[in-house]
Amino acid sequence: MIHLIIAEEPGMMDVIMMAPVASFIFGITIATSLWAFYNNTLFSNLILHPYSVSRGQRIYTVITSGMIHNDWMHLFFNMLSYYFFAFQLEPVLGHWQFGVLYVASLILSDLPTIYKHKNDDWYHSLGASGAVSAVIFSAIMYSPVSTMSLMILPIPIYSVIFGILYLVYCNYASKHARDNVNHDAHMFGALSGMLITIALHPHVVNEFIMQISAKVQELTH
Repeated sequence: MIHLIIAEEPGMMDVIMMAPVASFIFGITIATSLWAFYNNTLFSNLILHPYSVSRGQRIYTVITSGMIHNDWMHLFFNMLSYYFFAFQLEPVLGHWQFGVLYVASLILSDLPTIYKHKNDDWYHSLGASGAVSAVIFSAIMYSPVSTMSLMILPIPIYSVIFGILYLVYCNYASKHARDNVNHDAHMFGALSGMLITIALHPHVVNEFIMQISAKVQELTH
């Protein structure tokens, strides 16, 4: 998470006004996930089935699969990560721009999975991880030298270093892991987040480079 020093904790209405799109996505994702936990028919209708999508069926699940989760822990960690980044990102990126980033990354992060498993009738995928990865990496583009701490490794590291390590891990896990986690969605969601951010705000590239250069100079002097 990014550690920020703020003078006063904003109230719920302040957060909603500051980031209405992020708030809506946050609320609808939690509500739909909880509903699907107790409704097997809804769960089955919303989950991504690459075999069907590649044959022109259930296309809508490219989006709806990001609104449901496998269990409470899956939902908790995705929404916790989303909470720490999305509400800070939207005021910087823009309201409709944040919506485009999230939905487009949700779709783009699933495309490699659909292609990879187009002939696997048994394979299903769900969760907002691809879009959440996009949100995190968009935030990294704006604050590459902010510090982040992971729950499993509570040592502050620069967000740009975390981003590099994350992509390396996702690439490795996609090829070698057997943990039923869709690492492809994580990696392509992250890459989509960076590319869409650059497309929406090209100036972010110069700011990204300047921040890293300034930090390198600070550390070497």
